[in-house]
Amino acid sequence: MSAADDTTTRLEVAHVLFMDLVGYSRLAVEEQSRRIAALQDIVRGTAAYTQAKHEASVLAHPAGDGMALAFFGDPSSPARCALEVAEAARGRADLPLRMGIHSGPIHRAEDINDTPNVRGPGINLAQRVMDCGDAGHILLSYMTAEALIESEVWKARLHDLGEVEVKHGVRIRIYSLAIDGAAEPQRPAKVVELAAQWAAEHRTHNLPVA
Repeated sequence: MSAADDTTTRLEVAHVLFMDLVGYSRLAVEEQSRRIAALQDIVRGTAAYTQAKHEASVLAHPAGDGMALAFFGDPSSPARCALEVAEAARGRADLPLRMGIHSGPIHRAEDINDTPNVRGPGINLAQRVMDCGDAGHILLSYMTAEALIESEVWKARLHDLGEVEVKHGVRIRIYSLAIDGAAEPQRPAKVVELAAQWAAEHRTHNLPVA
């Protein structure tokens, strides 16, 4: 098979929303299943996901303790979906969610059951962005935020958290997306920790010149 015919070599840019349930691994198996089912119901009920599903412009990637949704086309789709999910899960102690959004390359593939799926660095980096947050946070990479910040509607909700170094030494500029209008969310503990760690490792000393 030539590279031109191999769908795994065809890269597309997707706008990926990655979400997981904090503390999921400490739950009993039955409770894990119940909470994932509840999260799936919430996602299916959002207008952003429903519209994208109707337009065949979204693919879901199961992730054990959550999921990744790869939206194609509108870069605001994952942000709108994240806000709807956050609103629906508000006040539910059984659904402590953290979410990350990144725009990057993916490729379409089929899993062992021949179900359409997505893989690639766009998915991986969306997860890295999410990993920087605590329960209740929606974080975005600069790659997604730079598109949204052109809109006054989104600009008021976005807060620059600066650069952090994530897995494999990759540095990403992170933004938080305010759930309640323009109110700035609390800074994620992981972002504070990573920023302090990087500063300590790269601190320079000004020595006197002889």
